[in-house]
Amino acid sequence: MITEEATAQVLREALRPIWRQLATGRTISVGKIGVLGYLSKHGRTSASTLATAEKISPQAIATTVRELENLGLIVRTPDEQDRRRIWIELTDAGRERLAQERSKGLEWLEHAIAERLTVEEKKTLDSIVPILRKLADDAPVD
Repeated sequence: MITEEATAQVLREALRPIWRQLATGRTISVGKIGVLGYLSKHGRTSASTLATAEKISPQAIATTVRELENLGLIVRTPDEQDRRRIWIELTDAGRERLAQERSKGLEWLEHAIAERLTVEEKKTLDSIVPILRKLADDAPVD
């Protein structure tokens, strides 16, 4: 019987080179892409919500938000009712940059799937994706 530990190790080793290829050419960190991705999916939010969603400290999210704002990828605006509350939103430039960053390495993966997998393997891969998503349901957003 295969143990969860053995499965986890084999899965990690199988995914590592794929992840490396997908990350090739990225110009901002995975953490920053995670923040942009969260904002893209959920809309404007607070720093505390981002910190919780990304599973990082309030200090780390403050640094990330500041850096993304300096790049023009997000904007911070005070709440109209409660001036102490600051909303963080994705800019159009942030949406564009997120799309660019996410597309890095995607061409390689599309080509690998098309060229290296049989029709049956492609069907198997399609059926595995929901299982992988289930594993990542609680993981930080990309």
